[in-house]
Amino acid sequence: MELRELEYFVAVAETSSFSQAARDLHVVQSGVSATIRRLEAELGSPLFDRTVHPVALTGAGTVFLPAARATLDAAREAKELVAAAADGVAGLLTIGMMRSATFIDLPRMLAELGKAHPGVEVRLRASAGGSRGLIEQILAREIDAAFLAYSGPTPAGLHLVEISRKVLHLVVSPDHPLAGAGSVVLEQLVDQSFVDSPVGYGNRTIIDDAFAAAHLTRRVSLEVPDVGTASEFIRQGIGIGFLSDDLIPNDLVVLDVSGVSLIWRLMFGTPTGRRASQPLQAFVRILENTMAPLSVADTDGLA
Repeated sequence: MELRELEYFVAVAETSSFSQAARDLHVVQSGVSATIRRLEAELGSPLFDRTVHPVALTGAGTVFLPAARATLDAAREAKELVAAAADGVAGLLTIGMMRSATFIDLPRMLAELGKAHPGVEVRLRASAGGSRGLIEQILAREIDAAFLAYSGPTPAGLHLVEISRKVLHLVVSPDHPLAGAGSVVLEQLVDQSFVDSPVGYGNRTIIDDAFAAAHLTRRVSLEVPDVGTASEFIRQGIGIGFLSDDLIPNDLVVLDVSGVSLIWRLMFGTPTGRRASQPLQAFVRILENTMAPLSVADTDGLA
């Protein structure tokens, strides 16, 4: 059994697709298929049900997946320990991120990481499930860490460090009936149409929780996965929405919402219970120097 076989198996398991796994691994699909068949022959059991779409793990594949991930983690850690002993940092770093990444200068941080440690390979991953999906990927060891928006108690197995926070403001188009109100209360908004992120995204969770706490419901008429584009739809009168200062264009009207405080928090999440890889530790050091709040925040679990 080779590490490459395990890597290919995990890639197919995580994407539920031989073709997507091949693209992620930068190899041809036939190579992935042949490698998986060879692994299945060695184990004496099929790992995937190929009669369904997308492909699914068999019972044997389901129980094999955690062991395969643990083996790859151990091999990666051994390689990184050798590199560290030779005064070098090398290996793969997979970072999850939200679709709108204007809140951090990630390109500059990754450029600095590449200059300091050219042996580090970085993969950026977005989640269709928003911040909730990123948390699930961290806990499943599919990614090493993630930038995400989160509020509430920290889930078990996850370590969160707050990077920054922003106030969410209600915005409407200039010709909206509420444009001249100046200030409103949540009760005035229950009959309005909203432009918001899909369920699971941090922005959506904050607003939904505020309405739920007031025992109110609202209608989201348009879900936009990239919050950075929400203002365009609000401008066209499709609905109203909540945005942070940096995402509000000058031609939208900002209204005060009395009685509620809507705070969007940017977090950096990592798993607990296992040693952080050398590439992750190197990235965290750069993050600490770039994002001021991290320099004084609790970073237990990152080392």
